[in-house]
Amino acid sequence: MGRTLPTASMLIQQEEQSFARFRRALRRSDQVALDDLFAAARQHLAAAQYAAHALPFEVLLLAMLLEEHKEVMRLRQQLDELPDASRNG
Repeated sequence: MGRTLPTASMLIQQEEQSFARFRRALRRSDQVALDDLFAAARQHLAAAQYAAHALPFEVLLLAMLLEEHKEVMRLRQQLDELPDASRNG
């Protein structure tokens, strides 16, 4: 019988644990930001299961980047919807 592969949630949890010392060395505000990034990555656990060809850390970073880019796109849209007078100050 083959060995059982860890689930995506287990892999993300392992990566998060491997960065525990790094996290503790950060300022509190940066710890909160890092926690938010890991939380964002967990939103894509189902998709991460399909990325078995990639390294777990690569999938984690891509999921984080995806969430950050969605936020940038949302903010750009909000800026585009502002009246011109409020943008030009």
